[in-house]
Amino acid sequence: MKTENGKVKTENGKFKKKFAIWFWSIIGAGIAAIVLVFWMITKGWLGYLPPLDELQNPKNKFATEVISSDMQLLGRYYRNENRVSVNYTDISPNMINALIATEDVRYYDHTGVDVKSLLRAVMKLGKAGGGSTITQQLAKQLWSPRANNIFERALQKPIEWVIATKLERLYSKEEILTMYLNQFDFLYNAVGIKSAAQVYFSTTPAELKLEEAAMLVGMCKNPALYNPRRRPENALNRRNTVLSQMQKYDYITEQMCDSLQALPIELKYQSVDHKQGLAPYFREYLRQVLTAKEPKKSNYSEWNMLQYDIDRRQWEENPLYGFCQKNHKPDGTPYDLYQDGLRIYTTIDSRMQQYAEEAVSEHMQELQKSFFREKRRKSYAPFSQDLTPEDIDAIMNRSMRQTDRYRALKKQGLSETEIKKSFNTPVAMRVFSYNGLIDTTMTPMDSIKWNKHFLRCGFMSMDAHSGAVKAYVGGTNFTHFQYDMVTSGRRQVGSTIKPYLFTLAMDEGMWPCDSTVNDSITLVDGNGVAWTPRDDHFANQYEMVTLNWGLEKSSNWITAYLMSLFTPEQLVRMMRSFGIEGQLDPVVSLCLGPCEVSVKEMVDAYTTFPNKGIRVEPLFVTRIEDNNGNILATFTPKTYEIISETTSYKMIYMLRNVMDHGTGVRARFRYGLKAPMGGKTGTSQNHSDGWFVGFTPSLVSGVWVGGEDRSIHFDNMSAGQGANMALPIWALYMQKVYADEELGYSVEEQFDVPEWFDAEAGCK
Repeated sequence: MKTENGKVKTENGKFKKKFAIWFWSIIGAGIAAIVLVFWMITKGWLGYLPPLDELQNPKNKFATEVISSDMQLLGRYYRNENRVSVNYTDISPNMINALIATEDVRYYDHTGVDVKSLLRAVMKLGKAGGGSTITQQLAKQLWSPRANNIFERALQKPIEWVIATKLERLYSKEEILTMYLNQFDFLYNAVGIKSAAQVYFSTTPAELKLEEAAMLVGMCKNPALYNPRRRPENALNRRNTVLSQMQKYDYITEQMCDSLQALPIELKYQSVDHKQGLAPYFREYLRQVLTAKEPKKSNYSEWNMLQYDIDRRQWEENPLYGFCQKNHKPDGTPYDLYQDGLRIYTTIDSRMQQYAEEAVSEHMQELQKSFFREKRRKSYAPFSQDLTPEDIDAIMNRSMRQTDRYRALKKQGLSETEIKKSFNTPVAMRVFSYNGLIDTTMTPMDSIKWNKHFLRCGFMSMDAHSGAVKAYVGGTNFTHFQYDMVTSGRRQVGSTIKPYLFTLAMDEGMWPCDSTVNDSITLVDGNGVAWTPRDDHFANQYEMVTLNWGLEKSSNWITAYLMSLFTPEQLVRMMRSFGIEGQLDPVVSLCLGPCEVSVKEMVDAYTTFPNKGIRVEPLFVTRIEDNNGNILATFTPKTYEIISETTSYKMIYMLRNVMDHGTGVRARFRYGLKAPMGGKTGTSQNHSDGWFVGFTPSLVSGVWVGGEDRSIHFDNMSAGQGANMALPIWALYMQKVYADEELGYSVEEQFDVPEWFDAEAGCK
């Protein structure tokens, strides 16, 4: 017989049984649903899961590095992310330990998902830290697309878990850590640990101090919130938290923790800007060469066909020209300079490059002061006094039409009158000066004229035997004057052309000691037009002088005499063999240098003299590697036998006399250079261009100085000649090079001229 109490107990028992069934059914269904969701994610049926080959080869975008011959970073090429790959062995253990202690202390114990940390985060609602592992964070950085709705947002975490477990099966723990640190964005174009170490502390990942590593790890939580430049207090507190975590998990001692926490954050911040740093003109030149496309004749104007021929030859003969277009990755696509992480090893020596830039800066600032003094209160400044107001207006209007401002206004549909009005309306602006930018108010047209006051410069130095370009300075300031006067600019060479004619004479059997009368001479060109060059050596007129004297004093009369012995076509052929590519008109006046040549070509040509008659082409890059260190290409210089060894000895003899007794003697008495050296000054018509090309037994360097327009120059010859404008840069550079014994250039080095050679032998 059932009692009332027994009935209640029976009903309670039935209820508990039903509840248990329902409870576990719900739990089981939930688990089954979770399993189903993860199974569908794994199969790629739900949400986004990257394919296996993408997981095995993540599509990271890495910047290309430009590296000097002494293994210094010159700069990088990238589009949006300044990310550079670095190996695990090249990362400081301080960085690794700080990251693990702070972000994932059980990193080596889990397989992508830390269940214990995850449950802790859920139970304590995230107050005791998150449950996301380093592997999950990597998965989020690499493959977590932006969620467009609540459903996609809810799937993000499960997808990250699935990806994380797959990553753990595909990669070692060290590889995952490396991928994470290479991927993280530390702000200010510091993407990845290598860029971050350079930007914030001017160091490498391997050399990061413990407190520096702790600060960078602190940024991993929230780089904006813990930005050391904008929120230094937040960054300091977070860094100290990281240090506490390292002490907590026995990576550092308590004493070490306390001492490090007491230190301030000492940044050595370097902004990332392609316009700054060493060799900006060289880096820009290299970028243009590497990314050049196959020249199409239709893309060149009729007046520019010579440049088309030059570019076509470069495409066919120079493996560096258009490298990224000519070479393909394993998948068949061309290399991308901005995101394929190439390593370009150049011939530039960072020390010599620094010396070259210093020499240019030192001399050009002083020369600019002289130019300002001469043009002060001159209505025609900065132009020549020979120009009319109409000439100046024409130049200014042409310069106006070449500006970005003009093109933008034209695109907006403004008329020419409206554009000119805009260019003549004062606005607030900042303009260049050697003492820093000047805040001022002036019209855009006046700012153009202001910039034209500044003289421009081009300098290149290369090894006479290997062709390795050691220094390359295309201008005075890349930020404000980006036109490259080493390779892009061509200017009249003046008397620096004379060694080519004298070489022709020496190669035809003449000797430095051969003599002639120093007198005016009239030549007739192919059209029957008479040409009589002027000369400044009236004191020696009618005297018998040697050819050596003629080159030493840069005599136009002696040069014209030699020209009378040969045809202009012979001189053109000789210059072509020296590597001169520009327009060369076969006229008798060519011997005085009215043709326009680049600094690169002139330096290249002069390697022939100290190199026993063999010209060596400039070599800019020795090898290119991919992101994994595989060599894609190596480069060697091309050489050309131009003249005989005996001819080269004759030319060395005469060009040394130019430096010892002639127009280049300033390098001796003013700058104290004692080493054996040869060279030649050059000054173009109206002294618009000042040149100097000098060489030692191992090094050939050339300088051009002048105005943006040929109508911008000194009014007096003494200030505008090559010996005053260009030679000092070469001399200052050589002083610095010789002072650095580590470079290996000695003042004791001699030209390789045999003892049997006698420059007077042909006259005995």
